[in-house]
Amino acid sequence: SSGINAEYGRRDTEMAVGCYQPNFLCIDGELPQGDVAAFRKSLWVEHMGEMCEEFENPGSIDCMRKVNELAASNWEKYVADEFEEPLQGHLLPYPIQIEQDGTVNALEGFESFPDTSASVLGCKSSVLVEKLTT
Repeated sequence: SSGINAEYGRRDTEMAVGCYQPNFLCIDGELPQGDVAAFRKSLWVEHMGEMCEEFENPGSIDCMRKVNELAASNWEKYVADEFEEPLQGHLLPYPIQIEQDGTVNALEGFESFPDTSASVLGCKSSVLVEKLTT
């Protein structure tokens, strides 16, 4: 996990983790129900603030739409001048815009993460390879 915290930890961003359980695989369209699936569901509840029917099939368009809806709602609250309403869960979209040609830009007005000087797009390092820093 990697994070960027603002002053006093009021705002925080995190990266994701992937898991694999070879004895519990998708068979005949049925999603596996092993420990990894249970772990995923617990993370969804923690990060989304609820467990919705849409989350039962994480690869579905309905799930994607619900996640994007929650993330967009949280982003509006997160970047507001004042916290008037708490975030639902902890999920936020990464503040980038991807153009039709694949060009990645910072979301307009958010070249840096809110309340920080950390660049959304990163920067080139003279020590690390480009794929790790931009």
